[in-house]
Amino acid sequence: MMTVTQAYDAAVTDGRLTRDPAQEGVLPELDRIQAALAEPVRKSLFRKAPPPPKGLYMWGGVGRGKSMLMDLAYAQMDVPKKRQHFHAFMQWVHAEIGEARKTGVDDAIRPVAAKLTADIRLLAFDEMQISDITDAMIVGRLFEALFAAGVTVITTSNRPPVDLYKDGLNRDIFLPFIALLKDRMVVHELAAAQDYRQGRLAGAESYFTPVNADSRARIAAIWQDISHGESEPLTLRIKGRDVVLPQFHNGVARASFYDLCGKPLGAADYLALADAVRVLILEDVPSLGRDNFNEAKRFVTLIDALYEARVRLICSAAADPEYLYREGEGSFEFARTASRLREMQADGWGSA
Repeated sequence: MMTVTQAYDAAVTDGRLTRDPAQEGVLPELDRIQAALAEPVRKSLFRKAPPPPKGLYMWGGVGRGKSMLMDLAYAQMDVPKKRQHFHAFMQWVHAEIGEARKTGVDDAIRPVAAKLTADIRLLAFDEMQISDITDAMIVGRLFEALFAAGVTVITTSNRPPVDLYKDGLNRDIFLPFIALLKDRMVVHELAAAQDYRQGRLAGAESYFTPVNADSRARIAAIWQDISHGESEPLTLRIKGRDVVLPQFHNGVARASFYDLCGKPLGAADYLALADAVRVLILEDVPSLGRDNFNEAKRFVTLIDALYEARVRLICSAAADPEYLYREGEGSFEFARTASRLREMQADGWGSA
């Protein structure tokens, strides 16, 4: 098994990565965790097990390589481990709490924490963010249980710990969790100058029309380049509803028009989606009009949410933006959406 630094150097040598000083700056921390986890845990009847090595909280702008570095390290660490996107993790937590409550326990979080910590020494989270008061109240107790059980945590985020759940309701309750993160994890800003995700898409076509075998093949090629054939569904829990993105990898989601606009979703759903992804591949947008008026309204709301959050959009549609909505109620108002779709095709969109 190579060290994380050796694995990084090998990826640079064979052309899979471009050497970046900011990325290299975090490699010693990942090597430190790898070496510490490689040491056997010596348990004694008379002494408590030694505390786990400090984890790592990597934060920085989108596309700087945080998830790539975490995955590189995760692959080199030969210990019982688990990796999840943070949204998917919280979805699992809520489901498990629901099941625990059915048994009548007084504290539904305790059995969930016990199940989570039973068989792992390393837990890796991608894109940690807290925007919901319920999550804010749960996550602190879970992390206390993780650290008490000797689990090391590596996580990525677009913001530093102090900005988690910023301006959230009853944030004072959340502040001890921020202190816990700083105490049990090394906080490292990944300040790479280049957005590699945008670099991969720079100059690439992002709006494909009409929808046919050729446009589907071209979008499939973009997805393959971004995901390397690795993806999993991402479920967002929003006000008691599940919004499912069928394919998700490293901040990039792929879904059809029907997945997101053919179902009764609203602004809150699209805002949560825009907060969870940095690139959305949306396929098979049909011609819009009086026959699919409700779907068209949802599409407008979705584009507004993506635009305000500066999410990169890759899209296949039945017609150019100006000709997507030609007749019926709402066609005049759609002009703003068409203009936004044009602006979102510009090279560099979403990099701010």
